[in-house]
Amino acid sequence: MIVILLLVVVLYAFSSAKNSKRKVSETEIIFKGEENLFITHEAVSKLLIQNQAGVKNVPKEILDLNQLETALNLNPMIRSAEVFVGVNGKLTAEIEQKKPIARVQNSSPFYIDDQGSFMPLSTNYTARVPIVAGHVDKNNLQNVYKMARKVEEDIFLKKHVTTINQDSDGNISLRLRQCNFEVFVGSLKQLDKKINNLKVFYKKATKENLMDKYSRINLQFDSQVIGTKS
Repeated sequence: MIVILLLVVVLYAFSSAKNSKRKVSETEIIFKGEENLFITHEAVSKLLIQNQAGVKNVPKEILDLNQLETALNLNPMIRSAEVFVGVNGKLTAEIEQKKPIARVQNSSPFYIDDQGSFMPLSTNYTARVPIVAGHVDKNNLQNVYKMARKVEEDIFLKKHVTTINQDSDGNISLRLRQCNFEVFVGSLKQLDKKINNLKVFYKKATKENLMDKYSRINLQFDSQVIGTKS
């Protein structure tokens, strides 16, 4: 029994040593989830090469996988990255991209992702998301993120909202697709109730063919929607 155990240990050690000296034969980059690529395979491959001076034909034992993962995770397009080498010598990088839910339109435009973080624009793909305009501070996105998140999660809002505007006091207003009026939300307190009031108004105004009669819809009052006619 002891002889068999020793033999197993020796074979395992031999196999481990042989495996660690195996060279990286090829690389594979896998994007998880999102089909539209904001960062390309070529860009990820370049990051891998820059941080290991080329990864192909490098012995596995000297390849720093943590360094590669750190380099990928520092890219503002990437939410998470996992890098590993299989027993066949193939190096695999699994990439999860950030998901934009709004686009801030100012002198230096950028996306807000679904976790409320900054995400740069991509030259590879443009996301169809609501525009955020007005007074927006890159370092203080909490308010517009909350509104953008609500738009992303609500079927009605996602279908109709084209623009989220924030004024200097932090008040929010919306623009809807094929509507000439502004929807003034104000503060985001009791946001769910305000949006439900908007849905009731929209349904009624559409039914009665009154959509073109208003220039502004005010939702800041709890129990009613105030419409300003054109």
